[in-house]
Amino acid sequence: MWAFSGRVRSISNKDIALIVSKNLFSTKAKHSNSVFSVSINSALTLAASGPDGSSVSDEILSFLRSSSTDELNAVFSKIVSVVFADHSANGGPKISSVNGVWIKKTLPIDSSFKDLFENFFKAVFDRVDFRSKLNKWAEDHTNGLIKDLLPHGSISSLTNCVYGSALYFKGAWQVPFVKSNTIYGTSVAVPFMSSYENQYLKAYNGFKVLRIPYRQGDDEDQSQLLLSTRPFRFSMYFYLPDKNDGLEDLVKTMASTSEILNCHIPRCKVLVNEFRIPKFKIAYGLDGQDLGLRSMALYHKACVKIDEEGADAAAVTFAYSDGCSMYLEPPKRIDFVADHPFLFLIREDKTGTVLFVGQIFDHSDKSA
Repeated sequence: MWAFSGRVRSISNKDIALIVSKNLFSTKAKHSNSVFSVSINSALTLAASGPDGSSVSDEILSFLRSSSTDELNAVFSKIVSVVFADHSANGGPKISSVNGVWIKKTLPIDSSFKDLFENFFKAVFDRVDFRSKLNKWAEDHTNGLIKDLLPHGSISSLTNCVYGSALYFKGAWQVPFVKSNTIYGTSVAVPFMSSYENQYLKAYNGFKVLRIPYRQGDDEDQSQLLLSTRPFRFSMYFYLPDKNDGLEDLVKTMASTSEILNCHIPRCKVLVNEFRIPKFKIAYGLDGQDLGLRSMALYHKACVKIDEEGADAAAVTFAYSDGCSMYLEPPKRIDFVADHPFLFLIREDKTGTVLFVGQIFDHSDKSA
């Protein structure tokens, strides 16, 4: 799970993100465009603190690699108040993180749980007609990107309590792409954004990493500072294997190598030769069984859209169990042509917190 030492310094939710991506991208989402958000952790943290019993909390603690619900709650508080704080008023990314707990209208409310969820988690706590209320809540808190998450039949008469988490991110590129430079690819017939600007790009053994920073607002003049000394900053990362069919092996390597994200960060701009990345919009849904969860039901959907201006991303998770009572490069030119499968992340650079993880396998898929 995430680890804190004094102030926010090393948050290893990236480890969970890569483990889940390895399992998901090699099974259900193999050879398909997919994305998920580690905001799943927020809904599971709420559930672990609920009255569903030890079977639920024990499985969640195991899944999130945490030793106790107290540790989960401490991490949740730091993430929500620090990383997920909205920066749009200062010209930075807009971030919205909202949580909720809903119980069946006919059930009595335990005041201790109500106090915990409302005052500590800052979650909506309400009695509701589940399905219609929750799908609207998801759509409202994701700027309309997540719709109809809960399908018919997902909520039964036995469902007494549902835990939810919604995350919305909208960031403008620090250096926008010029729309007139967007062209259709030759090997892949989709629109590719192109640029002649130097880029945060580095070639490693077997793959390349591109980092595109989002506009940060009032702290833009601190761009020459090391990542570790800046205020909180967000970037999108593209991990492009050298081999056209190398994505699966790259994901496996990343998931099994500790600190691989922190050790593969392009920290200075370099000259580029050919440079193209695709515009895309993808949406993907998964459930608890896809994550190996047995003691509770979970529905999750995420959506990421990037264009010349920036990125829109959103995710919602609902979880419940039936029966609850409640780093420099010489100046050489590097190609980066993302016309074959690649991995991407949206990440906060100082803490290393990963917000979204996805893969583009089929550039021509317009199913989102």
